[in-house]
Amino acid sequence: MSELPTVRPEPPAPPQAQPAGTRPALTVVDVLAFLSELFAFASLAIWGFLAFAFPWNIVAGIGAPVLAILVWALFVSPKAVVRVHPFARALVELMVYAAATIAWWTAGQAWIGLVYGVFAVTVGVIAGRRRLAA
Repeated sequence: MSELPTVRPEPPAPPQAQPAGTRPALTVVDVLAFLSELFAFASLAIWGFLAFAFPWNIVAGIGAPVLAILVWALFVSPKAVVRVHPFARALVELMVYAAATIAWWTAGQAWIGLVYGVFAVTVGVIAGRRRLAA
């Protein structure tokens, strides 16, 4: 029989640690992504308060953004509770953006919904590509 070479695993390289209490600098894309998220949550709140009659407008006006924030915190936020595949993360992010866009359309403000949808998807794609590259 032929002899097999001895292979020893190498220890993994230590991660490039940053000094304690620091984080990477924010970029313009990070700020635009954050503003897009805030606009989505505010859009859902406005839609909930305006789309329904009295008792249900309170429920929808508070419940819609709370549900969106909960889904965002679970799957999309930087410190997400549930780690999912990047494509599932992008799908959840797209669903929140689409919900805000549809909310504007159903409120009779199709142009606001269209402009927001294009803006949110563009910023989401740029931010997502940066996350995948890192």
